[in-house]
Amino acid sequence: MNVNDWQRRTGPYRARDGLILGVCKGMARYMQCSVLVVRLIVIILTLLSTVWPMLLVYFLAGVLMKPEPVVPLETAGDAEFYSSFAGSRRMAVDRLKASFDRLDRRIRRMEGIVTDREYDWERRIRR
Repeated sequence: MNVNDWQRRTGPYRARDGLILGVCKGMARYMQCSVLVVRLIVIILTLLSTVWPMLLVYFLAGVLMKPEPVVPLETAGDAEFYSSFAGSRRMAVDRLKASFDRLDRRIRRMEGIVTDREYDWERRIRR
């Protein structure tokens, strides 16, 4: 699965370089249209809805939308990890801890092999 397909499937992100919370720019990128068009639609809806309801919806969208990733996502695994981190930081931390625990076990096994007496004798014989 392509990263762009994944992003289209997971929904819009809040743009980090937007004017106010980045909602309009994030929606424009998601819908692949001009930011100006999205901003005009938001302004028109704000004026038609007597301002407060649309402002409430806008700020609610700004709070609920995930922020755009800082580093571009290159693989589907990166995209999946970012989604899990943005959605549940605890789950992402648990996944990282499990990965580091597996690495730690591998390193301990390698150290055990290298520091074993039999390994030392084989190394001395080879000299």
